[in-house]
Amino acid sequence: MNIKVQMGDTNQNEATLDNEATAENSWVVEKERLLDDKDRLTGEKAELEDLLRRRQAEFDNFRKRVDRERSEVYGDATIRAVGQLLPILDDFERALKSAPPAEGAVADYAKGMELIHQQFVDTLGKLGLKALESTGQEFDPNLHHAIQKVETPGTETDTVLEEYQRGYFFKEKLLRPAMVKVAVKG
Repeated sequence: MNIKVQMGDTNQNEATLDNEATAENSWVVEKERLLDDKDRLTGEKAELEDLLRRRQAEFDNFRKRVDRERSEVYGDATIRAVGQLLPILDDFERALKSAPPAEGAVADYAKGMELIHQQFVDTLGKLGLKALESTGQEFDPNLHHAIQKVETPGTETDTVLEEYQRGYFFKEKLLRPAMVKVAVKG
């Protein structure tokens, strides 16, 4: 009995081992390349997320600034409009004070004018207009414009005796000072 064992070609075995080593090396190289790509992509992702957060913050700040500016423009326009209506309100009040007593249809007309005046005052009040009460108050140069000083015995100095033109606040801010007559001791 003859047993023949064939040992393969040693060159073939070495080539197979070389192929396996090359395949393993290429796998290691591929793994390193993928890890490098992962690190690069992770860095890019972090940069993009940071950029996104910054852009969102910039947009929020822009939106807040636009809202604030819009509110300021609206407030300024309202103040100017109400300021332009004050002479009309003054004329309306002078007309109502100077109207003679009326009877019949004229009295109804006068009552209608008083109602319109009150509606006008109420509407301006809803916008933020508030009348400054001056008569009997102590003179305040920040709120009053003295156009006449009168010696008045029995009255404290710097007391407002009469209001010639009413002053107004608009949303807690002085819109127009009152023109007043002030008492002084002689």
